[in-house]
Amino acid sequence: MALRHAVLAALLDDEYSGYQLAKAFDIGVANFWHALPQQLYAELARLETDGLVTGREVVQESRPNKRLFRVTDAGRAELERFAGTESKPSFIRDDLLVKVQTADRVGAGPVIEQLERRAAAADAKLELLGTLLQTLRGDLDEAEFLLRGERIGGYLTCLRGLAFEREHRDWCLRTAAVLRERQHTREHR
Repeated sequence: MALRHAVLAALLDDEYSGYQLAKAFDIGVANFWHALPQQLYAELARLETDGLVTGREVVQESRPNKRLFRVTDAGRAELERFAGTESKPSFIRDDLLVKVQTADRVGAGPVIEQLERRAAAADAKLELLGTLLQTLRGDLDEAEFLLRGERIGGYLTCLRGLAFEREHRDWCLRTAAVLRERQHTREHR
């Protein structure tokens, strides 16, 4: 998947400025695709050049003018084409795993601290995702929303993000505990 598809998907529901798109990425899309604001602005420019989004200038009195972007018919066609292509298998690429792999050879202390910080970050993300899920489904319970909600794509990807963050937090805490116990055992031999 290219960044362009993630941006087009984020713009499907509404018209966004680059700033609003960056916020939408931070909350929802970041579950499955990370991008820096500079990358989003550059991608919006490319998408507009390619005719996949269109932008309009909004004049603001007390602030600088802003551009709002929305997906064009060509952009929707590109998303349909993309949806029909085979997805590649997922893989993990995380420098923390390399550090854990070496922890018993180079010292576990700094790795334990990083694992605990990563677990705390996952907890914060879990809280954000829980709030987002509640906002998306409104007054409906989850089963009802999944059956009758207007758009469930964002909700389903949010559920995946929730499961990922939960599992990642649990793994970090367990790994930190194992490394701490091994460190303690070695110190008291």
